[in-house]
Amino acid sequence: MSNWKTLLLRIGEKGPEYGTSSDFKDHIETCFGVIRREIERSGDQVSPYLLQCAEQLPHKIPLYGTLIGLLNLENEDFVRKIVESVQANFQVALDSGNCNSIRILLRFMTSLLCSKVIQPASLIVVFETLLSSAATTVDEEKGNPSWQAQADFYVICILSSLPWGGAELAEQVPDEIERVLVGIQAYLSIRKNSSSSGLNFFLKGESENSPSEKDFVEDLWDRTQSLASNGWKLDSVPRPHLSFEAQLVAGKFHELRPIKCMEPPSPPSDHSRENIGKQKHDALMRYPQRIRRLNIFPANKTEDVQPIDRFVVEEYLLDVLLYLNGCRKECASYMANLPVPFRYEYLMAETLFSQILLLPQPPFKTLYYTLVIMDLCKALPGAFPAVVAGAVRALFEKISDLDMESRTRLILWFSHHLSNFQFIWPWEEWSYVLDLPKWAPKRVFVQEVLQREVRLSYWDKIKQSIENASALEELLPAKAAPAYRYSLEEGKEKTEEHQLSAELNRKVKEKQSARDMMSWIEETIYPVHGFEVTLTVVVQTLLEIGSKSFTHMVTVLERYGQVFGKLCPDNDKQVMLLSQVSAYWKNNAQMTAVAMDRMMGYRLVSNQAIVRWVFSPENVDQFHMSDQPWEILGNALNKTYNRISDLRKDISNITKNVLVAEKASANARAELEAAESKLSIVEGEPVLGENPGKMKRLKSTVEKTGEAEVSLRESLEAKEALLNRALSETEALLLLLFQSFSAVLKERLPEPAKARSLEDLKSEDENSSAMEVDTENGNPKKRSEIGDREQWCLSTVGYLTAFTRQYANEIWPHMEKLKLEVFSGEDVHPLFLQAIFSALQIPLQ
Repeated sequence: MSNWKTLLLRIGEKGPEYGTSSDFKDHIETCFGVIRREIERSGDQVSPYLLQCAEQLPHKIPLYGTLIGLLNLENEDFVRKIVESVQANFQVALDSGNCNSIRILLRFMTSLLCSKVIQPASLIVVFETLLSSAATTVDEEKGNPSWQAQADFYVICILSSLPWGGAELAEQVPDEIERVLVGIQAYLSIRKNSSSSGLNFFLKGESENSPSEKDFVEDLWDRTQSLASNGWKLDSVPRPHLSFEAQLVAGKFHELRPIKCMEPPSPPSDHSRENIGKQKHDALMRYPQRIRRLNIFPANKTEDVQPIDRFVVEEYLLDVLLYLNGCRKECASYMANLPVPFRYEYLMAETLFSQILLLPQPPFKTLYYTLVIMDLCKALPGAFPAVVAGAVRALFEKISDLDMESRTRLILWFSHHLSNFQFIWPWEEWSYVLDLPKWAPKRVFVQEVLQREVRLSYWDKIKQSIENASALEELLPAKAAPAYRYSLEEGKEKTEEHQLSAELNRKVKEKQSARDMMSWIEETIYPVHGFEVTLTVVVQTLLEIGSKSFTHMVTVLERYGQVFGKLCPDNDKQVMLLSQVSAYWKNNAQMTAVAMDRMMGYRLVSNQAIVRWVFSPENVDQFHMSDQPWEILGNALNKTYNRISDLRKDISNITKNVLVAEKASANARAELEAAESKLSIVEGEPVLGENPGKMKRLKSTVEKTGEAEVSLRESLEAKEALLNRALSETEALLLLLFQSFSAVLKERLPEPAKARSLEDLKSEDENSSAMEVDTENGNPKKRSEIGDREQWCLSTVGYLTAFTRQYANEIWPHMEKLKLEVFSGEDVHPLFLQAIFSALQIPLQ
């Protein structure tokens, strides 16, 4: 990389310790001297690279803004082009709904104002344009309140840019910035609060112990008001332009042109709850809701930090996570060396966990955050590991209140994190969970973490890691040995089934074909022993042959999957097949999940069969004690929707290729027609004027391009047919899924009058007496049994909400069918509907 590019990237960087901004001036002056000379040689390269640095390293924006301000003193044309590029990029981001670019570019423009590059009045116009669009959107008569997510985002962009330039705006255009703030307050008075469910117990005020009812926009407004009342003074935003203020005042201001905001779609003509919910969901997908950072730690851990400084540090961290998501080590390095003069490990941990637990989904996979946290622990070994451990303990204490989807993510993250640090954890602190009921969320959490650790290592290693709390061995899964029914142990009586299994094993070793094996089964086993014995022998034997490793299992399924398919052609028999797989791998949850996933992938079992198996009696009672049924159900849903997604991508690519082929075919025909039109008259007879060889080649090209176009169209039709079939299957799957949830919940949920919300369900157990009467037989019922039922309901409703939220995009096209066949029944429990409607953003009333 050239010297000037390296300087731009490294400007303002420190060593591994937290630094101050004392040497920013030297860095900027050095970079300015180099860039000034480079502009004379290759100015066209400098401008885009400088903008790229500002956009992708936004925590350094004040430094880049000051640098551009200095360049403005000597090269106004160069800076004018930069301002024009920033404005053009900002308008493109508004038109495309690129949220991150809108937010970062507005911050950059605010920083350019501080460096006397942009006219303050023109930036105020930008603010007021965004604010006017927001106010119009939430207006009941003129706008579309369902798209409040877009309006909130515009207001957030204004508020989040003020820490970088509020002081300058208040000094240079005090009346105008006051007008903007009054407009924001007016907007907040007409918008609707959008609190985040599932994490509210961690959304505490800065100096309060009780949960706050404010959402992110309201909280940011409070922080901004506090900043304004403090004279716009804060510690987290570097102000390097002050070191050059005497020079920068001589620079020429550049005007920003008016901008145009994207108008939200028109309100639905049918103001039904479903249509309003669909638009609200679409808006949230385009402008994701931002939750406040979770206040996991006590306030005294960061008591010297202003509320607005906390927000700015969070912005820095989220920006680094976003723009360096492909470079985990660089990401951790930048996060550990932000340009702030105070310690912020606790804020960093809270921000990372806020992202991991973010609903409906985090911006990146949990694995990315795992790697970043791991690298931060290594980069800051004296501070960050203890902070992470404290966050885990705090989350563990609140685990029963955590959303089920967030709880699952926490389990996956924690087990993976420990696997990178030799599985070291003071398990003795949590050994008391053994005294809790098997369904208690804390006990289930510890159990699931240990089971995930076994998957990432091996049983004896994990047993050794909990030697300080050896009692927890009870929560370890059984050693991963298959439960093979036909093992030839000494003293064990050999039955006819043993002989059949041995014969089947011999045929596999002889590498007989699946067709020959199926013929033998149909002629020898099935007529004599019936379906159940036949299925047991075949499944047990073939899975035993493939039990050595994943590769062995996959090989067996590839070679003899047709045997399973022929034996179990319908859903009823496939459910029995899945039960046999579960029985064989009952001591290994991972192999159970992998085997079922592979079977679905090979079309040996349907997704509907998996749903029916998950909701079969053998699994329903375990819904609140184990994540295994939910993992298998989630895998089935993921595979279903991934297939639809792949088909849509294929159709999109083929459609593009068809257009290219059409153009190529049309060009070839036009070229042939042009050649054929060139006729010569020889002795009164028309003859071709072109070379015969060329004409032959042109005809061949026309033929080939035509064939290619036809082939692509046929492929497109085939893919569209597959997609239509997949969508029909998805509709049937959704109907079965929600009907199954409704049926099992109806059996166990309290009467609607007692539980119309999750809060009612939780409070019912708290208000229960120590002993109650079983209404069925009049016998006394212990408190733990009542808690068992209610925890089952809470877990099941939680997973219903999680699955609905995760697959909302695919559920909406089938809403009419679901309304007719599932959601509108007279016996549907209101809590069932509440879970679905809240996940789909449908108003409850």
